[in-house]
Amino acid sequence: MTDVARSSETRLPELPQLDGVRHHFVDLPGLRMHVAEAGSGEPVLLLHGFPQHWWEWRGVIPGLAEHYRVIVPDLRGAGWTEAPRGGYDREQLLADVVALLDAMHLDTVRLVAHDWAAIVGFQLCLSRPGRVRSFVSLAIPHPFISFHPKLLAGLRYAWYQLAISAPVIGARLLAGGRQRLPRYLFRRFASNQAAFTDADIELFLAPLRDRAHARAGSALYRDFITRELSGVLRGVYRTARLTTPTRSLVGADDPVITPEILGGHEGHADDLAVVIVDGASHFIPDERPDVVLQQALELFAD
Repeated sequence: MTDVARSSETRLPELPQLDGVRHHFVDLPGLRMHVAEAGSGEPVLLLHGFPQHWWEWRGVIPGLAEHYRVIVPDLRGAGWTEAPRGGYDREQLLADVVALLDAMHLDTVRLVAHDWAAIVGFQLCLSRPGRVRSFVSLAIPHPFISFHPKLLAGLRYAWYQLAISAPVIGARLLAGGRQRLPRYLFRRFASNQAAFTDADIELFLAPLRDRAHARAGSALYRDFITRELSGVLRGVYRTARLTTPTRSLVGADDPVITPEILGGHEGHADDLAVVIVDGASHFIPDERPDVVLQQALELFAD
């Protein structure tokens, strides 16, 4: 395990096992990345959100692997991937994904991404449209949203972002004690609590007890997530055009992202449809993996 977590300050837990999944590590520029894989055929890339890692796709991987080669990395600072002190800005996070595709000799992929990684997914589609054949975005609004008063109402639930992004304090909140803040995220932003076993929650929280990974989580919010949210609200994507066929799935119970704010993509995308997922809030891959699988298979078959 020391080889797995050579940048960590404490020992990471053993990798959980899922039938049919194999694990390996890819050396990228300045980063050693853990990758889980299953199946064979055309590649599908799954990118996780916060505070999770590859295990969030446990309910999606088996069904996708029946048809595709499923590639599931732990992104910079998460899970069993290294957690360097820097690189949690838009340019480097996008560069990590591109470097992974290059290292694995993947010219094009199908893409499914959740939470902050879906922001990176949109940026990949916009900046390198030839690399992504189709894209399923989960639990974030598309970047072309227009201002709506409901946005302000939803932002009151995002107070935790400021807490996590605070230097020093944010990392301590993620790593220390009973880890009340990350536990709160799973409790507050999942309408189906049965989607998580106690063992699942422990698997997601354990890497954060490593100080390097906790610092990475704080830096991710400070250097990427809060800045990207500000940019979307300022309309920085309004001159862009999305050519990748895309489905944007949003949980019907999400307290922050409501249907009223999900317009604005008309004229900015060739093929973008918003899908409201019943029985789910933010953690759609955990709460409704059946819907994620159905939407992905339907889109990828076109």
